[in-house]
Amino acid sequence: MRALVVVGLLAVVALVFVVVAIVKDSQSGAGANGGCPEGWPLADVALRERKDVKLNVINGTDRPGLAGEVADEFRNRQFQVKKVTDQKKQVDRVAVLRFGPKGVGSAHLLLAYFLGNADTKFEVERQDDTVDVVLGSDFQQLATTTEVNQSLGDLGSPTAPPGTCPMPVGK
Repeated sequence: MRALVVVGLLAVVALVFVVVAIVKDSQSGAGANGGCPEGWPLADVALRERKDVKLNVINGTDRPGLAGEVADEFRNRQFQVKKVTDQKKQVDRVAVLRFGPKGVGSAHLLLAYFLGNADTKFEVERQDDTVDVVLGSDFQQLATTTEVNQSLGDLGSPTAPPGTCPMPVGK
């Protein structure tokens, strides 16, 4: 009988602690946009579907036609390829993804197509939701669907870059 009284008393004390913690919660405004400093840009961290991702494919290598080949692969996978071009400056890596606050979720998806091996370059002043995919000399091929899914699991969810806040859902 004494054990039941002690267990009942502990349950009541635990319930009181939970209620006090909920009532006195000082982080109720934190999260989606509650703690964002004024003037910081909002980053769209929603993971996009392929059909909603806009990209420019740029050849940063000395391999002629590479941007066109990769652009065709992206089109075959239902991405919206806007521009295909070359740049004079050579890139000595797999790829570089350049994007602004509206392209964070899209860039995260594209990063999975390079198995997380592309460099990301966040451009806070950029106003569009297009991602520039600059192919480098270490590029071999885009990942398969299975590899992309595994890579997305490894990468986790998109996060807002430093100096930005996550955009509230539905904006």
